[in-house]
Amino acid sequence: MFLKDLASFPWTEKYRPKYLADISGQEHVVSKLKKYVEKKSLPNLLFAGPPGVGKTCCAVALANELFGEYYNQNFLELNASDERGIGVVRGAIKDFARTIPHNTSFKIIFLDEADSLTSEAQQALRRTMEKYTGTVRFILNANYSSKLISPIQSRCSLYKFRPLKKEDIVQRLKYIVSKEDVSISEDAITSINDISEGDARTAINILQSAASTSTNITVEDVYLVSNVAKPQEIVGLIESCLNKDFLKSRELLYKLLFDHGLSGEDVIIQIYKRIVSFPEEKLSLTKKIKIIDKIAEFNYRLVEGANDRLQLEALIANIMLINEK
Repeated sequence: MFLKDLASFPWTEKYRPKYLADISGQEHVVSKLKKYVEKKSLPNLLFAGPPGVGKTCCAVALANELFGEYYNQNFLELNASDERGIGVVRGAIKDFARTIPHNTSFKIIFLDEADSLTSEAQQALRRTMEKYTGTVRFILNANYSSKLISPIQSRCSLYKFRPLKKEDIVQRLKYIVSKEDVSISEDAITSINDISEGDARTAINILQSAASTSTNITVEDVYLVSNVAKPQEIVGLIESCLNKDFLKSRELLYKLLFDHGLSGEDVIIQIYKRIVSFPEEKLSLTKKIKIIDKIAEFNYRLVEGANDRLQLEALIANIMLINEK
């Protein structure tokens, strides 16, 4: 409790929902989890979806409501990315599964990032799930459910988590702001929502970072701490390419790389996002498709370790050539 009183404590933990009713969004999942709580019964669950959309929050809140004061005795949380091998299944998971539940008919083992487990560990986990069905329920958390072997998938009820809607992100940010000694403009909240793309964890981290620099958060503060270029800067770069002004395009590119300190991958992903939404009267669908094909090629080169500056200059040159045809 002492840590939660510290100003530096992460807001993602400080404002983590404790109960299902406190969770923003994911109504299609939360409504079904509430019924499990009412019946005091639970199958094995598989939560799948992108990061920061409430998978862990739902698992913890569900356990809180099921176990109450016996939460610590009946709930085990493990992160499979820390120990990916068979040892974590034979060790911590089996040891916990063998013990008797406290004041309840079953315990819960929550395995975060379960899709990081090796195939041998997944086979061992399958056998453990079979052996301790009477006393343990598993909640598996994965970004990609397809990375889990079929026998595990078939033993779980699958719940797909979606990126949070704008209204859910905005509601959560405004709630946090109301509890902290800060204010924020509507434009800044919209910017955080656009940057986070439905990821509540990212949105809250950006909010806390911006609050550490100013008690009156503006759009400028948001972009200063988020390591993302403003949309108009990327649009300006694309328009310079379409106008075949290579020198100006390169100048704008250097500003993103050196003044803002963005990586080549950051820049190329932002160019992709703006190309997709670029008005068709300025850039035809056919040319968009060709440019996106080139973006994918140059992104692969960057991932493989090619020089950021050289590859991005080549990309803007290719955009100019495609627009010229």
